[in-house]
Amino acid sequence: MAGRWAVLLPSSALLLWIVCSCNWALLSVAVAASPYGANMTDLMRHVEFFDEDRDGILTIPESTKGFIAIGMDPAFALTMATATHAAFGPLTTPPGKLPSVNIHVSHIHGAVHPSDSGAYDKKGNFVPKKFERIFQKFSHSEEDALSWLEVEAMLIANRDLLRPLSWPAAETEWQLIHMLGKDRHGYLHKDTLRGAYDGTVFPKMRDHTIDPHLTGHSDA
Repeated sequence: MAGRWAVLLPSSALLLWIVCSCNWALLSVAVAASPYGANMTDLMRHVEFFDEDRDGILTIPESTKGFIAIGMDPAFALTMATATHAAFGPLTTPPGKLPSVNIHVSHIHGAVHPSDSGAYDKKGNFVPKKFERIFQKFSHSEEDALSWLEVEAMLIANRDLLRPLSWPAAETEWQLIHMLGKDRHGYLHKDTLRGAYDGTVFPKMRDHTIDPHLTGHSDA
């Protein structure tokens, strides 16, 4: 028995090493092939849905198609995509490249701006405490949900008085997510908003596995 184990143990160790090495190699290839890298932020995940060809660059046609997929009228989707790219494209252009209206996912943190909820930090990471504070401070009429008036109250409270040019961006972004994500009573629920922050709600809207307009708990 001792002799058999002496042979089997080195063989088992060699097999384990081969399996682990292969898995590591496959993982390394997958990471290298991804335009997003190994450490995606929530903000990168937020926009990943719109990157149809997964090349790490969002174009206006891609964003337009994505907006239509999650429920926007085509003409409105084109208008919003154009405005979004005009505002954020130059801010996300990598160093050394000429500014353009294309949005680069790798530098999407450049689009983080003041006068918002602060639920993204400057690098695009999700900040749970800031997210929870949204509902602690402004969700009054419905538990863990926001009416448009409550969203507006939050935006006014969070405005950077020294940077008024940041106000319209926050206003527009929240108008869109509230319009697309509100339930039939006009409330944007916490789980829907969380899914918007990390992008997980967008495929559900596209595939009609969730329809926020048909859900909700309020009888108001």
